Amino acid sequence: MNPVKVRNVEIGTGVPKICVPIVGVTKEEIIAEAKSFGEIPIDVVEWRVDWFEGVFDFAKVEDVLKDLREALGETPILFTFRTSKEGGEKAIEAGPYAELNKNAAKSGYVDLVDVEVFTGDDIVKDIVAAAHECGVKVVASNHDFDKTPAKEEIVSRLVKMQELGADIPKIAVMPTCRRDVLTLLSATEEMYTDHADRPIITMSMAGTGLISRLCGEVFGSALTFGAAKKASAPGQAAVNELNDMLQFLHANQGL
Repeated sequence: MNPVKVRNVEIGTGVPKICVPIVGVTKEEIIAEAKSFGEIPIDVVEWRVDWFEGVFDFAKVEDVLKDLREALGETPILFTFRTSKEGGEKAIEAGPYAELNKNAAKSGYVDLVDVEVFTGDDIVKDIVAAAHECGVKVVASNHDFDKTPAKEEIVSRLVKMQELGADIPKIAVMPTCRRDVLTLLSATEEMYTDHADRPIITMSMAGTGLISRLCGEVFGSALTFGAAKKASAPGQAAVNELNDMLQFLHANQGL
């Protein structure tokens, strides 16, 4: 397992890292939220740029990124346009999606970009290459808000992300029953143990899947998402409570 280091944060070792989303609509809301984090235990901040009212004007996006970087100091920034087909706020064509992510990587303000793996292999590879050229890491992602695929399918998708060159494969699925949560955890353990040579991120969503956001150190998920204010996905716990539980599980791993 090769950890991924972004600024002073090492993803893939020890306690799962905590990522907090910013989902403001206006520049003022976005920067105010970033400045409000203060002493909250955050390792990575995800800017969900699909919520931003000026997202289709990159000059406006870059202006926000500049101020976000100033507000967050050395906290790594994950740049994410979550498309409407995977639970995001807006639709976007593949071409503009690729350009947005490549421009973000070139801006010098972001540390990671999120790329939806089902955008298409060639586009994913193009974004990965452009990001890596700028020293930016790539999270390849897939989100299923309707169901939990079979264990073999979950593992297959994560392996595909790794093969396409992503630094961190990520999958989030929706449970329809408690057994679905076990399916996700079993797939995570299999990927981590048998296939992964880099950190992975997995989660089962909603309240039923909350346990999966807490036990990454046991099953092999390197990062979890928590909410400082508004959650960006169902089942995100408050950051302080999330941190307490992660630390408790870590402290008792050797029992």
